[in-house]
Amino acid sequence: METAALGNTGLEVSRIVLGAMSYGSSAWRPWVLDEDASRPFIRRALELGINFFDTADMYSRGRSEEVLGRALQDFASRDQVIVATKVFFPMGEGPNDRGLSRRHILEAVDASLRRLRTDYIDLYQIHRFDPHTPLAETLDALDRVVRSGKVRYLGASSMYAWQMMKALGMQERHGWSRFVSMQNHYNLLYREEEREMLPLCRSEGLGVLPWSPLARGLLAGTRAKVDSNATPRATSDDYTRQLYDDALDLPIMGRTMQIAEERGVQPAQVALAWLLQQPGVTAPIVGATRLEHLEQAVAAVSLRLDDQERARLEEPYRPHRVLGHR
Repeated sequence: METAALGNTGLEVSRIVLGAMSYGSSAWRPWVLDEDASRPFIRRALELGINFFDTADMYSRGRSEEVLGRALQDFASRDQVIVATKVFFPMGEGPNDRGLSRRHILEAVDASLRRLRTDYIDLYQIHRFDPHTPLAETLDALDRVVRSGKVRYLGASSMYAWQMMKALGMQERHGWSRFVSMQNHYNLLYREEEREMLPLCRSEGLGVLPWSPLARGLLAGTRAKVDSNATPRATSDDYTRQLYDDALDLPIMGRTMQIAEERGVQPAQVALAWLLQQPGVTAPIVGATRLEHLEQAVAAVSLRLDDQERARLEEPYRPHRVLGHR
């Protein structure tokens, strides 16, 4: 497994991140694997050389963190793995059980530590930008959790580039711990991040960890169209229909299938190989509910597309509305 530095840090991470949204409790989402079914994926990821695992407190309402924490405790040495989690979305019914207030961040980080069975989190990320909390309050609280030793690095997820630049400027001005990564919505079907966020990340030395690198399965060759019930996730995943559109995206899905056939590989490998070759991308976050999907993701790291193949994949793209920030 190849590794890369996470942005301008000395932290070396695998070029594939195993996302743990699919592991936790099927009561939360019907396509989520329960603990016994989840553990083989975490073990196999470690065997394949993946050292980077991403989850969030809201996945399965904390159950994902618990499953990941127990598995890593059983299968790995803590100092050999990178554990990332996120804070923002509701974890309860109360008005202070969500968002990026000082109160919620300080409570949420302790809860995540307990569920993950660790005394530190390698990468603590704000899951979204919170327009209802003063940014200085959020950044000061994040700096506190780093200085306390509970968190090693800070990251952010989908937001506008101006919001990220405002945060970075405020962190620099106050001497607060700085964001080192951006986890954003980026794949062959959605490339609006190339306009502002990705150039900003390259300029400011932020690692890029794209979420939904296979466009929620549309680039894996398992669905013929966006509005499809071809997989268990597709039957209950309304978010896919909000993010993608047949008229814009089917031509790119077709090109991905064509090149995969020509290369004798799976479409998912082509989509991931393209993403891994994009400037500034550190490691896509891959979810897997079948072991062969995990194997294919790792194989994509060594697949190199030539300039002509990349041009063929990119040519059908048409602008999209900005999506995925909420």
